[in-house]
Amino acid sequence: MARGPTILVVDDEPKIVDIVRAYLVRDGYHVLVADDGATALELARRERPALVVLDLMLPGLSGWDVCRTLRASPPGPAIIMLTARDDTTDKVVGLELGADDYVAKPFDPKELVARVRAVLRRTTAPAVRSSVLRHGDLEIDTERHEVRRAGQLVPLTPSEFALLQALAERPGRVWTRLQLLDRLPGTAFEGYERAIDSHVKNLRAKLEPNPRQPRYVVTVYGVGYKLADDEEHAAAEPRGEAAHA
Repeated sequence: MARGPTILVVDDEPKIVDIVRAYLVRDGYHVLVADDGATALELARRERPALVVLDLMLPGLSGWDVCRTLRASPPGPAIIMLTARDDTTDKVVGLELGADDYVAKPFDPKELVARVRAVLRRTTAPAVRSSVLRHGDLEIDTERHEVRRAGQLVPLTPSEFALLQALAERPGRVWTRLQLLDRLPGTAFEGYERAIDSHVKNLRAKLEPNPRQPRYVVTVYGVGYKLADDEEHAAAEPRGEAAHA
């Protein structure tokens, strides 16, 4: 039987490691474990895991340092951070360093396994050769700089288009405001991340059937924005006329 992708679990709490390992093995993954940052980096270099589940609070070398080191030599593994439940700073800093997703402690192991599946789908998908990104009823033509929703042209400014393109390249991935600001043309001089909020507001006004209940560009409170993945988008689809009441 073929072995599934290798996952490296890095946490200094044995109980958490045992539970996460059991759930991942049950789902078909090959699991490695480390209880400190230095061991994690050595295993990552030697075994080349597809994904690292990384606690930020580690003895010695911190999870932030591990993440920074892994991202310094691309390509590297996907990274899911384990953070304190209410610590928004941890989430933002980790995403800025290059993590792909986060799960807040305490967590449901089934949710973590679902996040692992979703991140691996995004990060191991073959490169898109077409110039058209499709997501639900959205079509984003990166060569023509045109966006259509349900076949209808949606006129966007260059910044709005760049913002939507970044989100559409990785549906489901959470982007911080600073990461999105880096993708926009001519915005560096503005000097503050809240410029993104204005672009998102304008984009929703043009793109969303109901901007107050967005189905495409979704807010991740305290962190940033993402393009709803297929499951989230399907769940948000209106169900008949009652949905507009």
